[in-house]
Amino acid sequence: MKVLAAMSGGVDSAVAAARAVEAGHEVVGVHLALSRMPGTLRTGSRGCCTIEDSMDAQRAANIIGIPYYVWDFSERFKLDVVDDFIAEYAAGRTPNPCMRCNERIKFAALLEKALALGFDAVATGHYASITTDADGNRELHRAAAWAKDQSYVLGVLTADQLAHSMFPLGATPSKAEVRAEAAERGFSVANKPDSHDICFIPDGDTRGWLADRVGAERGDILDRTGAKLGVHEGATAYTVGQRRGLQIGTPAADGKPRFVLEVRPVTNTVVVGPKEALAIGEIAGTKYTWAGKAPETPEVAFDCEVQIRAHADPVPAVAQVVPVPDGSDSAPGALELRITPAEPLNGVAPGQTAVVYVGTRVLGQCTIDRTVSAVPVPA
Repeated sequence: MKVLAAMSGGVDSAVAAARAVEAGHEVVGVHLALSRMPGTLRTGSRGCCTIEDSMDAQRAANIIGIPYYVWDFSERFKLDVVDDFIAEYAAGRTPNPCMRCNERIKFAALLEKALALGFDAVATGHYASITTDADGNRELHRAAAWAKDQSYVLGVLTADQLAHSMFPLGATPSKAEVRAEAAERGFSVANKPDSHDICFIPDGDTRGWLADRVGAERGDILDRTGAKLGVHEGATAYTVGQRRGLQIGTPAADGKPRFVLEVRPVTNTVVVGPKEALAIGEIAGTKYTWAGKAPETPEVAFDCEVQIRAHADPVPAVAQVVPVPDGSDSAPGALELRITPAEPLNGVAPGQTAVVYVGTRVLGQCTIDRTVSAVPVPA
C-alpha cells in the first residue's frame, strides 16, 4: 500500500513512519508547514510545526530511508483553524483548535491531496486504533495505553476518512516504549518534549493574543439574576470555569469565590456565580458526526459515555438525536445530538467538543452549542 506519513518533527510520528515501512508499505514522509512565520523556532515544549520541527522530521526520514517533502498548508491553516479560533472566541465560545486541525487539515486537506496523488492512506503518530467489524466497517477505538490515548482528538473523523487512515502506534503500551524504540533507531527526537498549549500561540498568552485580534471592550460582570457586580476589560479574555482575574470588588454574600458561568458576546457581558452552578446536566450540538458507521436508530436514546476534554475521564450518559428546542437559533427542523450525563459535567462551555464512546469505540462527536445547568437560577 502507498502511504503518506505525516511527520510533525516529533518522536511519535517518526516511529509511526518507520513502522509503516517495516509493515511493507511504500512510504513517503511529509511535513506540514502551518506557521506563517517560517523562521520561528520552538521553545521547549511550546509550539509546533516550526522550522526546527521540519528539520527534525527530515533527519528522521533520512534515517528511515524514505522520500521527504514539506507542504505549505499555512494559508489553509490560517483560514480553517486560526481564523475559526478567533471567530469562536468572538462569539463567546471556547473552541478546540486541535480538533479543527485534525478535522480540516490533517484528515481533510492533507488526505484529499494524498488521495489525489495516488496514496492509499495517511499515517500519523496518534495513539488510537482502527478495527474492522464483521461487515467490513472500520471503527475508531481507544489506544492500548489509556494515559496516552488520543482518540478524543480524532473523534471528528468520518467513515470515509477512517477508510484511509493508519495509526501504527495504537497498540503500543506506553510512550516510554516509543521513546526507547526511537533511540534504538537513532532518531535525534527520542527525548524531544511533547508539544503543549496552542501551537500558534507559542508564548502561551492566549488572552493577550486574542486582545490584539478581537479587541477588548469594557462591559458588565453580572450574577445569575442579572445584577451588576463589576466591570470587565474584554469578554474574550474569559472562559467558563475561570476563577482568577475577575476583579469583582464586592465579595459574595457567602464569602465563597465566584466563577465564570457564561460569556455573552452580543451584550458584552460576563456572568459569574458559585462553583456548584458550573455543574452541567445536559449538553447538545447540531454539528455532529459519526466516526464510522452511524447508529441505526440514533433518534432512540442509547447508553454511552461522553468525554468533553482530551484528558478528562469519560462519564456514563444517554444520547440521542432530537429536534432542536423551540427558540433555538438553528434553522427550523434542525437536529441536535443531545447528551445527558449520569452525573453533572463540570465547567462545560459552548464551542467545546463532546466525544461519544460505546465501550472503547469512538461513536461520534458534536461541537457543543448549548448547555443546561444542573443548578436552577435563583428566583
